[in-house]
Amino acid sequence: MVRTLRTLLSLLIAAPVALGAQSAPARAGLTITFDEAIRVALRQNTTLQQANNASALDAAAVRQQRLALLPDLRLSTNTGQNYGRSFSEEEGRIIDQTTRSMNAGVSSSVTLFNGFTNIASLRSAELAQNAGDYDVKRAEQTVAFTVASNFLTLVQQQEQLRVQRENLAAQEAQERQIKAFVDAGSRPISDLYQQQASVAATRATLVSAERALELAKVDLMQTLQLDPRGEYTFAPPALDTTSRAAATYSLDSLLTRALGQRSDLDAQESLVSAASQDLRAAKGSRWPSLSLSAGYNTAFNSATPAGFVDQLDQRRGGSVGIGVSIPLFDRGSTDLAAQRARIAEDNARLALKDRRQQVGLEVRRAYLDHQAATQQLEAAQAQLRAAQLALEASQQRYNVGAATLLEVTQARAAQTEAASALISARYGLLFQRTLIGYYVGDLNPRALSMG
Repeated sequence: MVRTLRTLLSLLIAAPVALGAQSAPARAGLTITFDEAIRVALRQNTTLQQANNASALDAAAVRQQRLALLPDLRLSTNTGQNYGRSFSEEEGRIIDQTTRSMNAGVSSSVTLFNGFTNIASLRSAELAQNAGDYDVKRAEQTVAFTVASNFLTLVQQQEQLRVQRENLAAQEAQERQIKAFVDAGSRPISDLYQQQASVAATRATLVSAERALELAKVDLMQTLQLDPRGEYTFAPPALDTTSRAAATYSLDSLLTRALGQRSDLDAQESLVSAASQDLRAAKGSRWPSLSLSAGYNTAFNSATPAGFVDQLDQRRGGSVGIGVSIPLFDRGSTDLAAQRARIAEDNARLALKDRRQQVGLEVRRAYLDHQAATQQLEAAQAQLRAAQLALEASQQRYNVGAATLLEVTQARAAQTEAASALISARYGLLFQRTLIGYYVGDLNPRALSMG
């Protein structure tokens, strides 16, 4: 029975992922559809969660740089007790007694100008945040593509298993027919032994196909971060392997779209701009800095005859100041910082160049693979038609004694191989279309279909 996504998510939250964790037994027979798998992967995938955490850190850095532009406000107070001789400002002489004192005040300061270092740092942080957002978008596309690829592999393995089961049923039927021939004395007993060996080999192949299907489920469980103890049934959507078999692409169009909309390229371009702002911030240390400060304070001293409240009123006062700092010699710190920032900017540009090259080659490779997959599908269809006709002819000739069992066995093996190759070609073409969408940057994780 198909469970709702809410049931699935509640199970995922309740069940630990780690193999060694203590947990309640997982619910068996949980069915997960393709759409549910996409939503769960976007919620549970650890790589995507790490990308979201990195984006949150970038947002915190932006907030920190913005707050750094505001004035600060500090409240300070201190108390003390003096013993022995001390100078009394009230009496203008040295006194020898124990006195208590207290000072309290508030102060604030703000940077008015520091060579635009603070502005450049803020812009750098904002650009880094933009890059993080683009990375999250690309991570979502990667997760969705991985889920789609896993489902395609799962469907392909299911189809391969179906072919092997049909092959086993045909081999067993052939065995029964040969046994009838042997019992009638029209075929040698060696034909029966040979066919029994073929049936046993087909059963072994069926076991391998079943294992491949289970491994495909394990890959999906890993992508979705499902409890390894659980039993899951994955319900793939209906796939149309024929309607767009003749779909064609233009390499120039694909390259233009990829270079214009790939989010990882946008992220790298933002990092280049952020590195430029870091260089500007490093150079800003050469400029004079201007700051404004203000304070208000009061004090109390027990050596004065006036009362506590009166002293606080008499000694209250404020101050306003403007500070100017002119860098004359900083032991080369500014030049070294600017040099490091310039190298970092150059590295960011080189990384962008490499990423553009990588994107272009990925698209070109996917385009060529799609063309090859289309041709392989056409060849596999022709191969299966010919293999089926050859099997039918060999079977008819064997039934009338005009062909040997070896010929029938070889024809059936060729037909099974052709059927398997056709399945691989069909789903390979679907995979290549999905791969092109991923490399071009067209994948929408929340509206992804496998048709």
